[in-house]
Order: sequence, then C-alpha cells, then structure tokens
Amino acid sequence: MLYRSISVVAVMIATAGCQSGPPTQVASPARTVPNAVLRETHWVLRQIAEKPISVPANTAEPFLTLRTNGAAEGNGSCNRFQGNFFSESSNELTFSPLMSTRMSCPAIETESDFIRVLDQSHTYRISGDTLRLFDAANAPLARLEAVYLR
Repeated sequence: MLYRSISVVAVMIATAGCQSGPPTQVASPARTVPNAVLRETHWVLRQIAEKPISVPANTAEPFLTLRTNGAAEGNGSCNRFQGNFFSESSNELTFSPLMSTRMSCPAIETESDFIRVLDQSHTYRISGDTLRLFDAANAPLARLEAVYLR
C-alpha cells in the first residue's frame, strides 16, 4: 500500500512539470497613474509655454499649492507669493492678484513669467501627475508636476 502511494505521488510530480507547448505569457495590465487632485498638492513648475524650466543652483524650485480654503501660495524661485484662486466650474482656474516679497535672484525672469502665467490662467487639465494651465483662448501657458512630499 505504501509502495502504491509513493508511486502515485512520483507520477504526479513527474507529469506536473510536462507541458504540451510553449509557456503561456500573461500580459500585465498597463500601469496607469490616477489623476492628482488640484487642491492640497505641491505643483512644481516644469515648463512655461514650450520652454523647460531650469533654476540656478541655490535657487528654490518654483511651485504652487492651492488650498481647500481657496488660498493660492507658492514660490516663484526668488520670492514667496500668495493670493486666492477661483475654480467655480469644471476645469476653470483663475487667480486674484498675487502678493509677493520683492527680493532679486538669478531666476527673477522665471519668477516673473510664472506670476504672469498665473495671472493669465483661465482653465486647467490634470492628467496623471501633470497639471496644465491654459489662457482664455485655450493656448497652453504652463505645465506643472505633482510632487508628493513624504
């Protein structure tokens, strides 16, 4: 009886490894990134119009954070700024005049362009971790990227 049980187990083990064809590959699903939320996300400026953003050493990365209470705050590279934003309808995004400090630095041109973009912003689109701002004519103004702080 023991011999028969051992024989059955041995046959099962031997045939378990047999295949009649090439191994089957299971396609892995495409990895999708869920859309970031507009509010309470740290949005870092990556591009204005078609121009990529690069900041000199020892200069802050320009960023924008939109708070749930309607406050807009961030850093243009040289100076911190704050104001209010409005998003009354789907994809609408406009800003009140922003107040900021007035220090100079090597990235002052980038900062001025960033503030101008926010002033001209009319609508937005979020795709994954990317926020795109558009003017009233739907022309692209800027691209920002969500950076998650841990």
